[in-house]
Amino acid sequence: MVHFIRNAWELVRARVTLLRADPERGEITTTVIVTALMAIAAIVIVAIIVAKLTAKAESIDLGLGR
Repeated sequence: MVHFIRNAWELVRARVTLLRADPERGEITTTVIVTALMAIAAIVIVAIIVAKLTAKAESIDLGLGR
């Protein structure tokens, strides 16, 4: 069991060392911000469409005497 834990620890340590040595880790912050803005834009667009469809549906005269 100790041998397994030691091997796992060495594997994790080697992987962390490799990740720290890699200078190109990507633009995480920029990607998150752009994705969030796109999600907000999509929500706003859907809300506008729903509001217009609701207004149009409510303006239809069904002849029920109102």
